[in-house]
Amino acid sequence: MYPDLAGQMTRESSPAHPSTEQPTRPLAGKVAIVTGASRGIGKGCARELAEAGATVYITARTADRQHEGDRSGSLETTVEAIARAGGTAIAVPCDHTNDGDVDTLFRRVSTEQGRLDLLVNNAFAAPSGIDPHIPFWEAPVGDWDTMIDVGTRSAYVCAHNAARAMLQVGGGLIVNVSSAGAIRFFHHIVYGIGKAALDRFTRDAARPLAAHNVAVVSIWPYVARTEHVLTLPGFDLTQTESPQFCGRGIVALAADRDVLRWTGRSVTTRRLADEYGFVDVDGTLPPEQPWQPPG
Repeated sequence: MYPDLAGQMTRESSPAHPSTEQPTRPLAGKVAIVTGASRGIGKGCARELAEAGATVYITARTADRQHEGDRSGSLETTVEAIARAGGTAIAVPCDHTNDGDVDTLFRRVSTEQGRLDLLVNNAFAAPSGIDPHIPFWEAPVGDWDTMIDVGTRSAYVCAHNAARAMLQVGGGLIVNVSSAGAIRFFHHIVYGIGKAALDRFTRDAARPLAAHNVAVVSIWPYVARTEHVLTLPGFDLTQTESPQFCGRGIVALAADRDVLRWTGRSVTTRRLADEYGFVDVDGTLPPEQPWQPPG
C-alpha cells in the first residue's frame, strides 16, 4: 500500500529492529521534513530518519550555536550530529508562525528533491514560565496564541503543503507528535486543547487522504529525556524514553507497506515498539504509559 522504502544514511545508535533481519536503511531515497528539530524529540526523530536513509530537512528558529542563548540545541548541532554518523540533514531556519517561511520551505524541498515522502509535525512553542498550578484565568491570555499557533496551527499549515506534494508522488506519511495531554490535564489547559485538536485533525485529515495513499498518524511519546528534562534536579529518569524512541516508531511506520492500517489513529510509542519489535537506544523498552488513546 505504501511506496517501497529502503535507505541511505546512518547515525550512532543501533538499528531500529535488532532482533530481526531488517534493511539497515529502509528509507533510502526518501525525503522527510521534521519541524522543531533543533533539540528534544524533533532532533531525535531527525537522527533516526537519517540513520534509516532519508534525506531530512529540519526546521527551527534557532539556526546556530551563536543564537542558542540559555537553551542548548540548534539546527547547526543537529546537522553536525547526523553528519558525524554519515547521514544527511539540511537545515532550514523557519518561524512556523510565518506562513511565508513555511511556503519557502516546501518550495525548496520541491525544487531540490522533486518529492516529499514524510512530514513529522513536531514544532511546539511553550510560554515562558508556564505553571500547571496557575489557573488559566490568571495566566496570560496570549498563552493561547503561543501554543496553538506553533503546535496545532503550524501542523495544519505544514500538512496542507505536504498533502499536495505527496499526492504528486503517489503516497506518503504525515505524523503529528501529540501526547496524552489530548485526554488528560498536563501543564496548561491550552496545551490539552491543542493536543486534542491535533488528534482530531489526524482523524479527519486521514479520511480524504487515504484514497491518495497518504497516511496520517498521531504519535504519543511518554516522558522523553530531552535536554530540558535532563536539567531537572532529582527527576526520576527510570520511567522515561530517549528522544530517539519516537523516531524509531516513525521509521517503522514509514517502512511499513501497509501503513494505511494506522491512518487516522493515535498511538503510543511503546505500542509501536511492541508492534514492530524495536527497542530504545540503550536496548531497553520504556514502560507503557498509563494513559492510552481512545479506540
